[in-house]
Amino acid sequence: MADVARLAGVSHQTVSRVLNDHPNVRAETRTRVLRAIDQLGYRRNLVARALVTKHSRTLGVVSFDTTLYGPASTVYGIEQAARDAGYFVSIVSLRTIDRAGVNDAIGYLAEQGVDGIVVVAPQRSAARALDDLPAGMPAVAVEGWHQGEVSVVSVDQVEGARLATSHLLELGHETVWHVSGPADWLEAEGRIEGWRAVLTAAGRPIPGMLTGDWSPRSGYHAGKELAAMAGDVTAVFVANDQMALGLLRAFTEEGVKVPEQISIVGFDDIPESEFFSPPLTTIRQDFGAVGRRSIDVLLRQIESGEALPHERLVVPPQFVLRGSTAVAAR
Repeated sequence: MADVARLAGVSHQTVSRVLNDHPNVRAETRTRVLRAIDQLGYRRNLVARALVTKHSRTLGVVSFDTTLYGPASTVYGIEQAARDAGYFVSIVSLRTIDRAGVNDAIGYLAEQGVDGIVVVAPQRSAARALDDLPAGMPAVAVEGWHQGEVSVVSVDQVEGARLATSHLLELGHETVWHVSGPADWLEAEGRIEGWRAVLTAAGRPIPGMLTGDWSPRSGYHAGKELAAMAGDVTAVFVANDQMALGLLRAFTEEGVKVPEQISIVGFDDIPESEFFSPPLTTIRQDFGAVGRRSIDVLLRQIESGEALPHERLVVPPQFVLRGSTAVAAR
């Protein structure tokens, strides 16, 4: 910084003001300092800055299996929101979620001096690990559930399932079958809850549930089972779009027409869903809003410098109508 000040012909304090976007710097002086910075290839020492300010301007993110559309989109939304707020992001991605793994990841990020931590906690095992957060560490759980003193930001999974199931009943289907996500996933539990609640409230029979693992392959196997019951099965709510893709493939192979014989609703609204054959009716999750709200909550904690009451922020889902659903055949 002293070299930059010398080349620009200004004081050390003026260089600091330019670097921190202080408004009380003349435009000509600011240009001269920025030109000197470029000429010398100056980069701020973030470690030294953190020692002075007590803030690293870095946020930690703990996530799981970012090859899945939901977690990957959530992490992307968080990262973009953090950068918009002037923070860098350090991400630890775990192959499997368990309490020990999450604790190790949180400990590692705390040792790196992050200002706060976002935990993408889609499973109960991850949510329970939040009980072990370092004292005083600002933290937010995303797409999770937690009964402790940690703020949570999530999409309303129950409402999304209600929208999907209600749509199929409104089309005249006697009941709606469900292909769920795997056990221990909080999102899968919320979607099951919403599906059952709508059928119960309408006085409709609740069929046996099929369980997948979020993959198209598991949806394909579920589709084979459901195709064998074609006639009895006329409507299916699938817990994510990728499994719905597997169902469509299985139904095509078995000669079951969608939506003429069976209507399908997915969940997530992945970019490819509008190009399925037929285009998939689904529930959209606003991952950008999840990222922005989680970072807003975390920054409020960081900037306050003290414990704040925990928050529960819910992002509403959106129903997207396409060509995979139709009025029930009579």
